[in-house]
This record gives sequence, structure tokens and C-alpha cells, in this order.
Amino acid sequence: MRILITNDDGINAPGLAVLEAIARDIAGPDGEVWTVAPAFEQSGVAHKISYTHPMMIARLGERRYAAEGSPADCILAGLHDVMKQRPDLVLSGVNRGNNAGENTLYSGTIGGAMEAALQGLPAIAMSQYLGAGNRDLEDPFEAALQHGAATVRALLDKAIWDDHDYRLFYNVNFPPLPGDQVKGRRIVTQGYRRDAYFGVEAHLSPSGRRFLWIRGGPQHLPAEPGTDVTAAIEGHIAITPMRCDLTAHDAMGDLKQCLE
Repeated sequence: MRILITNDDGINAPGLAVLEAIARDIAGPDGEVWTVAPAFEQSGVAHKISYTHPMMIARLGERRYAAEGSPADCILAGLHDVMKQRPDLVLSGVNRGNNAGENTLYSGTIGGAMEAALQGLPAIAMSQYLGAGNRDLEDPFEAALQHGAATVRALLDKAIWDDHDYRLFYNVNFPPLPGDQVKGRRIVTQGYRRDAYFGVEAHLSPSGRRFLWIRGGPQHLPAEPGTDVTAAIEGHIAITPMRCDLTAHDAMGDLKQCLE
């Protein structure tokens, strides 16, 4: 199997090393793992593409590249410049911190998987929740490392992989626990943490100029039952099927009756 991987934490992020290990396991001894990842951290860029300016790309080693762009840029670079053959699978992550609930909308990790899906490829985004159960471990990515390959393999073997224009991709969040305490997998919807909204905090620089820092709310609060947030906090691997289609299909019928 030929696999393309990326992330949003940057080419030197420890989560990318975890993803490389997962990808090598899935690809097998005769497979290929290609890495095209941002040269610098790109957290929070969502599905951004560098449409108005070029990006530099550098070869760091065999099948390993760094690009001055977003995760979606890296997918485009991998598919249309770096690789001579299309991959069989795209993996994005393993993100440091969760990409559950409303975080999904801001995530560059999700953006990389989203671009792969738009390019007609099977894609899985993976993130490692951080919390009291794993923050102080020697390897806080332990749950992802121990369960990542089996989770990807289960999705490849048993999940739905369609060929719709807006094809399915999958978002996986590993719980904030040691690997041996993970309870199993749950198929869940995207949740919503009502107290985790983003805002700004003002600070003055040493020169007296005023700057704003973006800051979010607490990440340890649960959401509704059956959602990615709650499942991961309760110790499960949270798996959410997603599409790029942003249409609110549940509102279509009423709007047609009211406005057409």
C-alpha cells in the first residue's frame, strides 16, 4: 500500500512520528509511506490553501518533504508534484490535542483529510486528546501509538468508503489515557462544547503596542452523549464519519415550503 501522510503541528512534531509508525504498519514491508508536512506549525488553519502566493517545498530525505504551507497545501503538493503515483490512502495527524466538537471546524489536521477526500482519496484524520490521564506520561501519544494501526485497519476493512462527489472521510480522536486503559471504539457524531468557544485576550508588547491572542475555553467538559467529545473523555476511541458538504439538509424541506 502507498500512503501519504501530513499533519498541522509541523514536520518535526512528535505526533507525526507516531503517524509515520502507524502508516508503516499499515503499508507493510513492501509498501511506501510518503510524508509531506508543513515546515512550521499550522494549527488552526482549517482547510486553508495558499491560493494567492507560492510555497517553497524542500526534500528532507527519501519520501520526506516539508512545505511552507497548510496541511491542505501539503496534500496538493504531495499528489500533484512529489508523488508520481497516487496514494491508496491519506492519513493526517496525529494531532497534539483533540479535534472533536467545534475544534473540528478550525483544525488543519481535518483540513488535510478534507482535501484528500475532495481529491477522491480515502482519508483519515487522527488526534490525541490530552488530559490528566496522559499529560504526564513519558509518551502522551501512547493511546494513538498502541491503537492507531488497528483502528485504521478496521476502518479500511469494515467502514463505508463511497465514491460520492463529497466522499466520506473519517475523524478519529484517541482518549486521554494510557494505551492499556482505552475502552474500545465508538461511532459518534460531532459534538458541541458550549463553554469552549474562542475569544481574544489583549496584551501589550515591550514596545507598548497592543496585540490580541486567540484563546479557547476548557477542553475537558463533556458534550451530549453519543458525541466525539463525550466518547473520548469517557475513554473510548471516537470515530466520526464526515463529508465536506456543508448543506443543512435538515432545513431544506421547510425552506422550500416557505420560500419557493
